[in-house]
Amino acid sequence: MIDKELLDILACPACKSDVKLESGKIVCTKCGRRYPVKDDIPVMLIDEAEMPGKNDKK
Repeated sequence: MIDKELLDILACPACKSDVKLESGKIVCTKCGRRYPVKDDIPVMLIDEAEMPGKNDKK
């Protein structure tokens, strides 16, 4: 589980916006990129992010 204090200081590396935890991933509130969390560690690398729209459920 990601600590709230850590989540509060993280920012999207692509657009520098705030992020939130959603469905086990770190999600940018502006551009929508989804960053994976592996072994409770956020992987905040642009190359590892899923772009918005990919695998979205309708």
